[in-house]
Amino acid sequence: MSRITATFHKLRAAGRKALIPFVTAGDPNPAAAVPLMHALVAGGADVIELGVPFSDPMADGPVIQRSSERALKYGVSLKDVIGYVAEFRKTNAATPVVLMGYANPIEAMGVERFADAAKAAGVDGVLVVDYPPEEAEAIVGLLDSREIDTIFLLSPTTTQARLKQVAALGRGYLYYVSLKGVTGAANIDIADVSSRLARIRAHTALPLGVGFGIRDPQTARSVAGVADAVVIGSRLVQEIESSKPADVNARVTAFLRSVRDAMDESRTEAPTP
Repeated sequence: MSRITATFHKLRAAGRKALIPFVTAGDPNPAAAVPLMHALVAGGADVIELGVPFSDPMADGPVIQRSSERALKYGVSLKDVIGYVAEFRKTNAATPVVLMGYANPIEAMGVERFADAAKAAGVDGVLVVDYPPEEAEAIVGLLDSREIDTIFLLSPTTTQARLKQVAALGRGYLYYVSLKGVTGAANIDIADVSSRLARIRAHTALPLGVGFGIRDPQTARSVAGVADAVVIGSRLVQEIESSKPADVNARVTAFLRSVRDAMDESRTEAPTP
């Protein structure tokens, strides 16, 4: 059982939902990367999505684009990001880490070399925005053989045929993009999200995380009422962007703790063994 699956099983038994924060690795600077990951855990993170900086993103809004630009100014590469995970693992063997990014850096490194390095570092999952399921069987096989989960995105425009493909190939959890558009958008319709998650659940038993547009504890609490996980990125990156370097970790932990506390207010009753 993967670390991701074990985490969701533990949370489900306790009647809790997963909190999955996203940060860009190397933002605001490379030295801050690993301490920031520990700050996320201190704030209540159950799984960490660690963004791989990329110069030409498709799904990221301006806030996360700027975070990639800040990291890229320091030359942060995919190899560096994998190194941050290895360093994190020296003192945290429990919290799952998912690398989130785009195909280009992986292809440049070499897919098999990437899979080996990710395994050695202690990466638990990989989400590649621009690997469509029709072209992902090879990398899913490589990652499966190394016990790394391949995470896929679903959106309001996902067709029934695509949903079936993703359900067959997905591992760990599925990430439902709650809005049409890029990260950092607003105005989530919880009723619409709930109905779409019900449609997805007809095809998969994987946990369903919801992201894009979750900007405050209240929205996170509402999403936690219908999803298995809450993914929060742009709002968290804004905390990093607006903080003095010495204050980043404390502000990130405090904000994330407020989200965690709000989510736990909607805690469901634990199932009877």
